[in-house]
Amino acid sequence: MLNLGHTFGHAIENGMGYGVWLHGEAVAAGIVLAAELSRRMKLISEADVNRIRKIFLQAELPVAAPKMPPEKYLQLMLLDKKVDAGRTRFVVLNRIGEAVMRADIPPAILNDTILACMSDE
Repeated sequence: MLNLGHTFGHAIENGMGYGVWLHGEAVAAGIVLAAELSRRMKLISEADVNRIRKIFLQAELPVAAPKMPPEKYLQLMLLDKKVDAGRTRFVVLNRIGEAVMRADIPPAILNDTILACMSDE
């Protein structure tokens, strides 16, 4: 499940313009988004999300998504290679170390996750 964070990360890269964010930076922020999405789906705990954030902060990687309208994120995520029959599929965490692909993400939870994870800059 090496695609953890990539659905969000590719949307960040595309939306900001390739080269503005390095691939690894966009995927790091995307992993935090995927972790927060997993928490909101009641799959992992807030402590798990904080642990992931702390590791990326220690590595000096971004842990917040850039400001972009949630609709833009959703539009760009439809370009992802994991889209199947028009449904965006996300790699989420059942627990740290156990990732699964899911397409049954409630739109409200996805939108709230994006908004909650955006930087204030």
